[in-house]
Amino acid sequence: MAPAKSTPATLEIREPVAGALATGAPVVALESTVIAHGLPHPLNLETALAMEAAVRTEGAVPATIGVLDGRVTVGLSPAEIERLATADNVLKVSARDLAPAAVSGRPGATTVAATALVAARAGIRLLATGGIGGVHRGGETSLDISADLLEVSRSAVAVVCSGAKAILDLPRTLEVLETLAVPVIGLGTSEFPAFWGRESGLSLEHCVEQPADAARLLAAHWALGMHGIVLANPAPEAHALTRVEIDTLLEAVLDSESVAGASGKAVTPRILAEMAALSGGRTLEANAALLSANARAAGKIAVALSGLVSAATVTTPG
Repeated sequence: MAPAKSTPATLEIREPVAGALATGAPVVALESTVIAHGLPHPLNLETALAMEAAVRTEGAVPATIGVLDGRVTVGLSPAEIERLATADNVLKVSARDLAPAAVSGRPGATTVAATALVAARAGIRLLATGGIGGVHRGGETSLDISADLLEVSRSAVAVVCSGAKAILDLPRTLEVLETLAVPVIGLGTSEFPAFWGRESGLSLEHCVEQPADAARLLAAHWALGMHGIVLANPAPEAHALTRVEIDTLLEAVLDSESVAGASGKAVTPRILAEMAALSGGRTLEANAALLSANARAAGKIAVALSGLVSAATVTTPG
């Protein structure tokens, strides 16, 4: 029998991320779908780099994740981030798509689901994004439910986000998270954020005020053998849209022929683009602002969590 052929490693953890993980330094994972599919150029590139800078400012190491040249890569370089921001053939990679995307050789941008899976494999505990996916409107009959929810439920990662995207069925999204035993914790809020908006009318049972409080909660959560957790951080007030504004925009967009003709992975990007056009760019401004704010919050929590872990491993002489 001929010997099995060796294959190159599919998962690559780059420096300085690998070094930070080896020493227990704080690291924050960043998804890349927002770069390739969520925001237009050059705002996508500017926002991605701003998110990395926000994480660094708080004392943590950013780890933008994507698929390039046959490898799932943790810690993309600025040049690679620019490549994802400008290429026109970038795959939208969910958790199920990681291996096919790597084998294809095409560049791929990872969703929250794929990023959470990879972050957990790499040993990264914090992930920052804009808004998680969830149950689509009409999902009770179409069963169109984002893989983000299931993957967060089984990956030991805390996702810092501004709730779920406002285009979704938010009450049902919270119901599914509850069914999957994923806690949703408000960061300085007792109301589930609605992505571009700070208010949804949906109450949260639990909230924390400070990064140190969030870190203690995460440590307790994982000490009990639990997996994913959602930390809901409202969009910055200066850029947020009101509930009335969002509802009015959504009503117009969901009735448009452009959105009605979309299906599968194309639905969310199409709706987001229509919302941006109809709002005169206000949703884009809010999206960029909340992404940076979430990266900053994740950086603070990662630093606080790293301190807790370090303190727990220190032994007292005697």
